[in-house]
Amino acid sequence: MSVDALLYWVGMAAVAVNALTGVLDSRRKEMDLIGALLVGVATALGGGTIRDLLLDRNVFWVVDQTYLVAALVTGLLSFFIARAFDIAPRLFLIPDAIGLALFAIVGTQVALQWHTPWLVASLMGVITGVLGGVLRDILCNDVPSIFLKGELYASAAWFGALALIGLQAIGMSPVAATWVAMALVLALRLLAMRFHITLPAFGQARAAR
Repeated sequence: MSVDALLYWVGMAAVAVNALTGVLDSRRKEMDLIGALLVGVATALGGGTIRDLLLDRNVFWVVDQTYLVAALVTGLLSFFIARAFDIAPRLFLIPDAIGLALFAIVGTQVALQWHTPWLVASLMGVITGVLGGVLRDILCNDVPSIFLKGELYASAAWFGALALIGLQAIGMSPVAATWVAMALVLALRLLAMRFHITLPAFGQARAAR
């Protein structure tokens, strides 16, 4: 499989997974079908849209509406399944971790193919991976989770993006490097959730004396 074909199908899977997470999270707010779909589509397409605008590149889902169809269909199915079954609120964290891994590495590869410098490419990967979740949290009237103290999230995406760039720099094929980097991001995120691994953060402000 060529790297372009891999990125296409991984990107499609990322869109579907992120649409699922958006709809599942909107369930907490008891949104109706349209509200849930808007959250799902924004989660699925938001990060890649911002990436493409920053790169002055044609927006991916405008060029190929299959991505938009995948987001809408997944969102619809997720909405009716979530209404029919009692789903634990934290269950969406697992597909969210998968979506983070897929989108972060796809975003980095897209930026590399656009001939951006390596540091910019890694940050484009982070943007692609996390901004859909930021839009989801905003639309659900929550503080975006990446701004709160919590387990590794954006940092896991950035580490995976840098690993992808490093692996390709030492001669690994883009296809193999993509698979390894996605697995690395997913493993880091899951381990962080399991063992509560966090970055240093500001503590509680001391009481005024």
